[in-house]
Amino acid sequence: MADAVQGAGGPSPADLIERSAELKERLVTFAQSARFERWLTPLLLEAAGPERQLDEGEAIRITDHFVLRYRLPDGSTVVDRFVAGRKDLTAADREMLLGWRDPVEGVFEIRRKDGDAVVLLNLVDDLEYRTYSNVGRAAFRGVSEGGFLHTCLVPVHPVGGTWLVSGAMTSYPRSSATEIARAALQLATHHPELVFRNPRKIEQGWQRMREDRAAFIEFCGGDELVLPPAEAEDLLNAHYRHRQLPFFELPSELADSDTVGVIYDQVDGLNFYADYGMLRDLFAEPALTGRRQHQDLLRTYLREESITPLPIRRLVAAHPETADAVFRKLLRKPGFTWSEHGDALLRRRKPWYYESDPRPGVSVIGDRLRELLGAGRR
Repeated sequence: MADAVQGAGGPSPADLIERSAELKERLVTFAQSARFERWLTPLLLEAAGPERQLDEGEAIRITDHFVLRYRLPDGSTVVDRFVAGRKDLTAADREMLLGWRDPVEGVFEIRRKDGDAVVLLNLVDDLEYRTYSNVGRAAFRGVSEGGFLHTCLVPVHPVGGTWLVSGAMTSYPRSSATEIARAALQLATHHPELVFRNPRKIEQGWQRMREDRAAFIEFCGGDELVLPPAEAEDLLNAHYRHRQLPFFELPSELADSDTVGVIYDQVDGLNFYADYGMLRDLFAEPALTGRRQHQDLLRTYLREESITPLPIRRLVAAHPETADAVFRKLLRKPGFTWSEHGDALLRRRKPWYYESDPRPGVSVIGDRLRELLGAGRR
């Protein structure tokens, strides 16, 4: 059992960990029931590929992600529905289960073993996690100090600073340090939200982004560019070579655009927008709203979750005298004014953008990850 003392007036961490095993088993059984088959099965089939082969660890990882984080059509998770449908759960059960909706994904270095727990340093967010397994000490029998784990952790509520392995756990020896460091860097680069679990990294990220944006503006002559894709890529590579940073390549989906909008915003960071020149022409000449191609482009900018409100706000600010006419024609609302209705329109079309505080668009890696990457280069 976990090496923890009894909490004052409440269950001990050991009791909570034992209870978590029971709850997780029930939760996974619930997720694998027929009611969720239409969503879980396609995820597993996609991962299996045309050969229809999927190893057990990957199947567990996918199922765990589905159980804890997958958004169903109504926006809820499997955990939400499980908690809502079980009247026999205690308040402590509900608190624990709902806390699992925010797992910590990472690549962890094993700092030490401590009784039934292991103390892990997440190379992605640079934080330590005292971690247990709900199957007991045996889960960590094959790992040793200095090795690495790739897994997800969930909190043990209401005990702060105590975490549980969730889903699959893959271990790697100390000799895999270089490979592991590169995997952690890729995770941090592609999913900066994982880095920003660490509040220190948020402020460091804002500072780094301010510096990078200032250098971008000085080199490019402004924070907004509209160029053909090849020219945009060449200019950005020239900028990053000047700063001795890695080679830059535009996202492949922008290659067929007539123009690419490049905006380095002080809050939303560096972003790229397909056919931004056409959209700018629309706001400069609202009569173009009568053309289907221009209408469809603006609708795409309003609809797509990959596009923040930034480009639309930029164009409205640059063309305040024509913005109302553009949206009246598009929305078929003759009384529409941007000053009165614009913010509500964006919040209705892009609610996800307003659900959380903004985060810097630049990831800042921790000292230990930098050290491991440096050792690999040597």
